[in-house]
Amino acid sequence: MKKSVRRNLRQAGTAASAVLFTVFLIYTGLAGDGIDWKYHIQERIFDQAQQMYLPVLSWVNRTPEKGIGEWIREKALAWIPLVSYAEDHAAYDSSLEDEETLARILEAQANDENVVDENGNLIGEPDESETDAAAVTPAVDTSIEKLRDFEYLLGNFYTVDSSTMIDSDQLNADDLLGRSMKIDTGTDGPKVLIYHTHSQEEFADSTPGDTSTSIVGVGEYLTQLLNEKGIETIHDTGVYDIIDGKLDRSNAYEYAGEAVEKILAENPTVEVLIDLHRDGVAEGTHLVTEINGKPTAKIMFFNGLSRSRTNGNIDYLPNPYIQDNLAFSLQMQIDAENKYPGFVRHIYLRAYRYNLHLMPKSLLVEAGAQTNTVEEMMNAMEVLSEMLEDVLVGE
Repeated sequence: MKKSVRRNLRQAGTAASAVLFTVFLIYTGLAGDGIDWKYHIQERIFDQAQQMYLPVLSWVNRTPEKGIGEWIREKALAWIPLVSYAEDHAAYDSSLEDEETLARILEAQANDENVVDENGNLIGEPDESETDAAAVTPAVDTSIEKLRDFEYLLGNFYTVDSSTMIDSDQLNADDLLGRSMKIDTGTDGPKVLIYHTHSQEEFADSTPGDTSTSIVGVGEYLTQLLNEKGIETIHDTGVYDIIDGKLDRSNAYEYAGEAVEKILAENPTVEVLIDLHRDGVAEGTHLVTEINGKPTAKIMFFNGLSRSRTNGNIDYLPNPYIQDNLAFSLQMQIDAENKYPGFVRHIYLRAYRYNLHLMPKSLLVEAGAQTNTVEEMMNAMEVLSEMLEDVLVGE
């Protein structure tokens, strides 16, 4: 903190010096011409605005010859915004390298899915996109010809958070659909690990304290369904968002990541990681559709790109498997669009990492929300298990 204060004071001093120097240049130039300085500054402001917004008129009205005083004034006035720009950017770039910034990045990663208080209640207003998501999405064209169109792919399958960005090199349909997500069925041992970074998430009719009616119980049902399909699956019910008896998500991803790495070391046959969550939406939003005659909670796949729109790749959160992660979620999304239209919301892309770097076939699933019932969530797991079977072992 002291280092940050010293840096800010040093930058403020630099900016102040530059402004004083600029004022001196302006005054010197104006005094040299022997004219009314207040009038001339007003005139210069008008000329600068004209050059910015009416460049053609400015060119026509230009003065062929300029004196030394005029030249000094122009250069000084031009320098003022550059001082501010340089100082602002220098401060932001340098702060990326300190520990305080890393802490802020990790805190943002921990809290930006849905922020809740110590009792698990939502804080703040939801995004407008969450309300819109309640509407049933019509089936879309999933032909490779359409998916090769970057704008079509982006607009029909993704929501990109304002904190990040993605380009056509990353969202390349041939690349993402060409990556095999099949698991090795020729060896014994568990293939899928399901866990919950946020184990305290509950639903509209959950029984407080009964984990079978929370996101953990939903994960247990998904585990059972996959095992019944012959996809050996294990379920980690560890708690990573309770500290000293209180809900605390500030380090949940770090704690969950450490625990998952140990489980993977003990179970080297695991090829698929699924971090199962439920989303947080406005109380009037109900993410539900009907599949096979049953009310079914909608789901959303969530990808972290380890990339900030402002500063590019986040070196503190490297992920060598981003393209594999994107391939997994897109193949799941297309399977749902073809077989269960309206079941999946757009894939959400955000700036951080969310432990998706632990394995190529890593999936973060936001299933339903706090406004869904437990029954709707369980029905959603039946559909999700079918999709996983299609992508992981299907033809």
